[in-house]
Amino acid sequence: MTQDSSGATKGSGRLPGLDTGVANAARMWNYWIGGKDNFRADREAGEQVLEAMPALPLVARMLRRFLITTVDELTAAGVRQFLDIGTGLPTADNTHDVAQRAAPESRIVYVDHDPVVISHAQALLTSSAAGKTDYIQADLRDWATISAGAQRTLDFSRPVAVLLIAVLHFILDAEDPHRMISRMMADLAPGSYLVIAHAASDIEAGTAAAMAQSYNATSSLTITPRDRATVARFFDGMEMAGPGLMPLAQWWGSGPATTAGSGLSCYCGIARKP
Repeated sequence: MTQDSSGATKGSGRLPGLDTGVANAARMWNYWIGGKDNFRADREAGEQVLEAMPALPLVARMLRRFLITTVDELTAAGVRQFLDIGTGLPTADNTHDVAQRAAPESRIVYVDHDPVVISHAQALLTSSAAGKTDYIQADLRDWATISAGAQRTLDFSRPVAVLLIAVLHFILDAEDPHRMISRMMADLAPGSYLVIAHAASDIEAGTAAAMAQSYNATSSLTITPRDRATVARFFDGMEMAGPGLMPLAQWWGSGPATTAGSGLSCYCGIARKP
């Protein structure tokens, strides 16, 4: 038996760290978007969270739309390198699908701490002949490992778009997520982009709090929604692009009325490193 870059043992017939009896964040998300890569514990936990926030499947679909739109726009702007951290289980129109459709030479590195996600990625996420796709099993907290692994594929002397879609809210305040992002962006070239989608604590605050409480009671991870000012700090020292830091419901130009009662308690933003 040998080990691949994800740490999974080839030929063993099983995945390390796979516990189907405990709800898993990636598999819960997969359940909400109608996927089949989930187990009973994930579905039961997912249903409990949906009782607090029934709009979560819509949030998942809208965040996929945000990812697709953003990668399309960044590719059109000349970006050819993407670092997708906390990628989750593969689905339609993944980052490399979108980028390489427009620019086949694009290079993409996917990062996730979950061995199940990495196993699926290696099996399903294949690159165009002109570009390259790679996968790293690592935690967002471990930038040294991510950086070293990513630089096998990406050239950090050229712009890189970092995608953090629905992942930063899993970092606790005590772990100083702002410092993590500041260190990450400091290592990247001018012209790099930071893309964030983050659970909001001040959009329909009661619903957001109930969702977080239910999620944290049923999942192996802890979610920390944050207010707009706190999310905005992740972009300190950068130039906001597009519409700025906006509620998900307003990202495509909808009016304020679409936020109230939408259940889309999430902020989205894109910024460029000067």
